Amino acid sequence: MVSKEVIVKKEKQTNGIDAYYTQIHFWGRFTIWIVIGLSILLPLYLSFVLGYHPGWGPIIAAYVAYAALMALAWTMEPILYYPTLGVSGTYLAFLTGNISNMCLPSAAAAQHSVGAEPGTKKGEIAATLGIGAASLVNIAILIPIIFGGSYLLSVLPESAQTMLQYILPAIFGGILGQFAIKKPIYALVGLLVALSITILPVGGLKNIFVSIIVTVMICLLIEKKRKR
Repeated sequence: MVSKEVIVKKEKQTNGIDAYYTQIHFWGRFTIWIVIGLSILLPLYLSFVLGYHPGWGPIIAAYVAYAALMALAWTMEPILYYPTLGVSGTYLAFLTGNISNMCLPSAAAAQHSVGAEPGTKKGEIAATLGIGAASLVNIAILIPIIFGGSYLLSVLPESAQTMLQYILPAIFGGILGQFAIKKPIYALVGLLVALSITILPVGGLKNIFVSIIVTVMICLLIEKKRKR
């Protein structure tokens, strides 16, 4: 028989989690809508206050062209990143931006440091704290760079400027190495799939999402065969 104390404890935990997610959804939606409003405030001011409105034809044409390129990302990114980021991490990551090159690596590093698995409550809290810390550091670094970045780039030697293009591949390489230690076969599958799709004429941004989807499907098949 389960004691009353255990039942009461589980009920408190459930109520606490429900209250936590209620607050997360409220503040997540609230802050994102504020950012959306602020984002369109400047175009509205330029268009209808200063009189620089280009007409609805060019606006619609530009939006359709951009949507054709980014629609897959808009649809797939929340789904693909959610298992690692969790609910609160997803809100925070899409609010701050730089998901693939800052939020996702920070979340993965935070989870690894505390031994938390992605998709768990502990993993979600770790991811949220990691993204929050990375965002604060990012802001602290960006402020001086915004004001002095152009001068800094102008005095850097050409060899140092060339090295900057390898920062993002290095970040993804670090993430791959981190997860490859736990699941080497998954890392091998991911590398082979990414290499194959890069060689094939898939094209542009779609390479990333096609690689992720194919890798996930193959890894799921491997897990099913292992269980059998």
